[in-house]
Amino acid sequence: MTSATLADTAEALVADGKGILAADESSPTIKKRFDSIKIASTEENRRDYRDMLFTTADVGTYISGVILYDETIRQKAADGTPLVDKLNAAGMIPGIKVDVGAKPLAGHPEETVTEGLDGLRARLEDYAKLGARFTKWRGVYRIGESIPSPACITANAHALARYAALAQEAGLVPIVEPEVLMNGDHSIDDCEEVTEEVLRSVYAELSIQDVWLEGTLLKPNMVVSGDTCPEQAGVAEVAERTVRCLKRSVPAAVPGIVFLSGGQSDEQATEHLDAMNKLGDLPWKLSFSYGRALQAAPLKAWSGKAENLAAGQAALLERAKANSAAATGTYA
Repeated sequence: MTSATLADTAEALVADGKGILAADESSPTIKKRFDSIKIASTEENRRDYRDMLFTTADVGTYISGVILYDETIRQKAADGTPLVDKLNAAGMIPGIKVDVGAKPLAGHPEETVTEGLDGLRARLEDYAKLGARFTKWRGVYRIGESIPSPACITANAHALARYAALAQEAGLVPIVEPEVLMNGDHSIDDCEEVTEEVLRSVYAELSIQDVWLEGTLLKPNMVVSGDTCPEQAGVAEVAERTVRCLKRSVPAAVPGIVFLSGGQSDEQATEHLDAMNKLGDLPWKLSFSYGRALQAAPLKAWSGKAENLAAGQAALLERAKANSAAATGTYA
């Protein structure tokens, strides 16, 4: 795989007005979502739900790619068609989550480091054969008293960089996801300070590992107030602080930044992205890589019933259109 191909894929994922659907929920996470609509999290139900999302008419106009879970990239729909083939037919690029989750960081009981580097080279080769063209790895940082520690920041940055280098070696675009959680009573000042420190560390490690930035994407949190902070920043402040933080820490060589929603409401995630793009004069594309903020409405509308297929797809298309507009600063 050439560098040009990596760059082409990265740029296609952040094409004008397009963003990414994160459908890479682990089995425990999707069980919680299915519990909310009172259906069992069976392999068949998970397959049918994701098939409903992937076959929504015209959704490829707004969604450039889909991040899959290991189970999903191997599944066939009820009609026998591999789900990966359905994505390709709809003009959406298949991607895959490759980390194995955040685990306790030794010596730091309140913090985690994401694992999954062991055996990753072989897994990446397998995923490429299954049709994946991009990948994702998530590092997690919590704001609290004296945390995140330098150990947590350094360990996760190193893991993200090692992963990214291996992904590019396999011809797959790495999405690098360092998420500073919004859980807590911290201020937006704290979030901005920690996010900048985390991103600087990540890009320092990516440089050390010779990761080619033009063939990567960044999936960060937005700079927001903690979810239990008494003073919640407004849309304009979130947009201004997030863009300022990114300009200080993310090289212009990165073709695109696709935000996670990170616990924001559907509408908040859309409004914040739109406000950022309205600021203009940005060195990278700003788009979305939302999971719950794209899926909550269609999941509820579908509710596990075949007769609700059209309603679920209509709900997804509505959210995809809204975020497509936000990615170009034209959301109203």
